[in-house]
Parts: sequence; structure tokens; C-alpha cells
Amino acid sequence: MNRQEIISQISALLRQLEDEEPTEKEIENNSEKTFEMLTIKECAEVVKGISEHTIRQLVAQNKVPFIRTGQGKRGKILVNKSALLDFLQNKKI
Repeated sequence: MNRQEIISQISALLRQLEDEEPTEKEIENNSEKTFEMLTIKECAEVVKGISEHTIRQLVAQNKVPFIRTGQGKRGKILVNKSALLDFLQNKKI
């Protein structure tokens, strides 16, 4: 096979992929990949008995994944709810 034939085959496969509509199972799997992000305050409300300070310490120690929205130290911290709950179930604080 030469280069041009390979490129033609790849292009044809890509067109087929674009034309295919997602199946119900694919749509269902994509909806399972959604996740909920919580503020520090919301985390403390979801997990009774854990203070906002403790959540901030977990974030500062990189024990739970988070993102900071906005700029600098004043940006809001958002924590993945399922990651926080998994961490708390598997670890002792």
C-alpha cells in the first residue's frame, strides 16, 4: 500500500465515524461521566462532621482533586464531590 491509499482509507473511516449516531449505550455512558463540583462550604454541608477548615486542609495538602476558578488566591475552590467522598471512605483523617 502506498501513502495515498492509506490516507484515503483513513479518510473514509473518519467519514463513517462522523456519520454514525451514538447508540443509547454510548449516550448512557457519557451521562455517567458527568460529575458534580462543590464549593468548600457545600462540601462541609454534604459531609456532616467535617468543617470547612478540614476541607481546605485536604485541598492544601492535595489529598483531594480541586480546581480554582478565577485568579490568584481569591479564586473559588471547587472540589469533585465523588472524589471527596471516595477519599473520605478510603482514608482516615
